[in-house]
Amino acid sequence: MMENEKRAMLRHFLAALAYRTQKAIRGASDDYWTFDAGNKVRSPHELICHMRSVLGYARTFFIGGAYPRPAPVDVQQDIDAFHEMLADLSRHLEQGTSLADMTEEQLLQGPFADAMTHAGQLAMLRRMHGSPVPPENFIIADISPENLTANQPEPASADEVWPEKP
Repeated sequence: MMENEKRAMLRHFLAALAYRTQKAIRGASDDYWTFDAGNKVRSPHELICHMRSVLGYARTFFIGGAYPRPAPVDVQQDIDAFHEMLADLSRHLEQGTSLADMTEEQLLQGPFADAMTHAGQLAMLRRMHGSPVPPENFIIADISPENLTANQPEPASADEVWPEKP
């Protein structure tokens, strides 16, 4: 079955999610993963697991069943599992797997957008932790739906100089 434009866009969105997540966590120190921002904010490790859970929920609309909430175990294993979930969702989109009681638009406005919000939280927690992620022009980033792995390219236009706060 030929991939339609909506599904091609959703696959690109998943690739952007992979890219932005890796940008937010690349080079993070070991103690970043357990950083406690207070007020019951999820730790970065908990966020990665939650992102996988949200995307696992989205996958149930392709394959049925339920997706159990993963508990943080090993940071690298949980990051790998997150990227495996992205790849699995992308395969279902590309292969034209039918959606049950869900539209492509609902996937985007619900679980996909939720996961992207959490990628932003990972970046914000990096800043709060004391190791901010440099800004970048994401428009020219090297993002490909064929690469949903943790091995994402370096920024194409990293800003070398941070503007001073007024």
